[in-house]
Order: sequence, then C-alpha cells, then structure tokens
Amino acid sequence: MKAQRVIGADVGGTKILAGVVGREGEIVRRLERPTPLESQDALLAGLAQAVEALLTEDVVAVGFGIPSRVDQRTGRAYGSVNIPLRDLDFRDWIADRFRLPVGVDNDANAATLAEWAFGAGRGTETMAMLTLGTGVGGGFVLDRKLYRGWAEVGHIVLEHEGKPCQGACTGRGHVESYCTGLAAGEAAREAFGPGADAHELVRLARGGNGTAIEILTGIGRRLGSAVGTLVNLFNPEVVVVGGGFGAAAWEFLIEPARAVVRREALAPAGETVRIVPAQLGTDAGLIGAGLIAFEALGPA
Repeated sequence: MKAQRVIGADVGGTKILAGVVGREGEIVRRLERPTPLESQDALLAGLAQAVEALLTEDVVAVGFGIPSRVDQRTGRAYGSVNIPLRDLDFRDWIADRFRLPVGVDNDANAATLAEWAFGAGRGTETMAMLTLGTGVGGGFVLDRKLYRGWAEVGHIVLEHEGKPCQGACTGRGHVESYCTGLAAGEAAREAFGPGADAHELVRLARGGNGTAIEILTGIGRRLGSAVGTLVNLFNPEVVVVGGGFGAAAWEFLIEPARAVVRREALAPAGETVRIVPAQLGTDAGLIGAGLIAFEALGPA
C-alpha cells in the first residue's frame, strides 16, 4: 500500500512555506514563496498556487497553519494581525477548491504540535511554545493534548499604555510590541540608522557591540516576563522558543529571559521549568500543518 502524504502550508506575514509531508513528519518536497499582502483575494490566490504546485495523486489532505484566530468547529478565520484574512470560512474555501479533506489551525498551534510530536517537547505531558518572528505566536500542549483555543500569547499585555501593537491590532504594550523581528528592526534603526534591521542587530551583537547587546537583552527580559506569565498559568515542564527571530537571537535572549522567569514565576516552577530552543527550526510550522492535515483524515 502506497504511503499516504499530505500538503502542509505554514503561512506567515513574510513567507509561505509549504511542502508534502509524511506521517512521521518527514518533508518530501517543499517550496517557499513571499506572502501576498495586497488583499485577501491576492493572499488566497497565492495559497492556492502553492498547493497546486505540490499537488500529486498521492496527496490525500491539506493542512494550513495561519496567523489567525480560528474557530475549530467551523474552520472560520476570524481575523489576522499580519496578513489580510478576516471573517472567511477558510476550511470550506480550501476544501471547495481542491476537493480534499482540510485541516486548519493557528500557525503557532501547528508549530507547537510539531515540536511536541517530533522536536524539543517530545515526551512531555505539558509544554508551552512561543514563536518570535514577524509576530509572536504561542501554543500549548496540556496533558498530552494540543490546546485548540486562540492562544494569542503575543497579545499578553506587558506594559499598560505601552508601545502600539503592530498590524491590525489596536492594543498597546503587548508582547508583540517588543519581542518580534519587526520590533528588533525598529530598535536597530533608532540606534544605528535607517539601513539597520534585526539581522544587522544580531550581527553587531555577535561582534561585541554594546548597544546591540543591550537592545537584545531588553527584548530577552520582556520575553522572560511573557514566559513567567505562561509558567504561572500552566506550570509547563518545558517552554520552547522558536521562530526566525527567536532562533537568530537566542544566544542573547535566553539568559535575560531566564533571570526574569526565576523572579516572576511562582516557586518552584521558576527554577524547574526548562526554556529550550525549538529543534525543528523553520520546518516546525510546515510539519505541524501536515499533522493537522492528517487529523482531518480521522484516525490512522
């Protein structure tokens, strides 16, 4: 019997990463394309094109991780901060287009599921994950089950009346205001001029630049405040930190974050919780979207 395969698509505010995925999380084929942000129609056309480019006769389902609030009962995407997607029956739209079973979840939920099944959270009962990229996502596995709620960790308020949040969010002082690659890029431009960005900030820090290290240390401390809140809510065995910016800046974020967690989290969790880097890298969201596609098929 031929092995079943699915298409998983991780949709971010910068790029679409899609691929053909097997049941053990192996990526058979992949592609990467910029995320069309001009309109919802342009975005949907880009997603459809990505699926079409990978679709073969051995593909039996499609799964999406999208940076949106998703109603799991209906598959409806209520709204997104960093992509133009709002009030759409997303699961039905994809199913009607391709006539295949479709699974959809928040992109950070998908990455969390992959890291729990095949990565840094393997073997745990309870874990939390934060993804630091264009935005800040989050997800939880509680008693070995993925929490399917919104889990909008990026919109935890760190500072009342703080910096405006990004994209379509109307809030202020959120984790996403301070701990993203975009926020790091803004801080870099303020410190080093209009040509600087998050990549340059990390490069300068690795070269020993004190200002760059200070900026990343501040981001790490705010990350620690967010992690401390999650520890006080869920007492996870492990907190996994992923996302493009999280991976790139890990060496500068982790110790300031751990120091704040030890202060803010209730004993003994502040000392016992493990804060670790994601193991699957940028593949986590893609693999997780594939796992969500397999879920849409029902029990194996």
